[in-house]
Amino acid sequence: MRNWQFLHSEAVSGMPVMVETSLPGSVWKVLVHPGVQVAAGDPLFILEVMKTEVPHTAPVAGTVRAVYISEGDAVDAGQPAIEIE
Repeated sequence: MRNWQFLHSEAVSGMPVMVETSLPGSVWKVLVHPGVQVAAGDPLFILEVMKTEVPHTAPVAGTVRAVYISEGDAVDAGQPAIEIE
């Protein structure tokens, strides 16, 4: 049995990876911009959820291709936030 999420995130080189918001909240800080190189585990952005900071990190190493959120945005869970290639 294959782990398709792992295959999409790590094994298919050249395929962009979308980082989505995990919870509804407000974007407190965006820590990257297009063109920035990131390593797996690097912080990308921080949500404020019920007065708690919730960091979101890069699942893979690569280059930030696009940022779809801005500081102060209200977001829902599962909203596209950062694209890494």
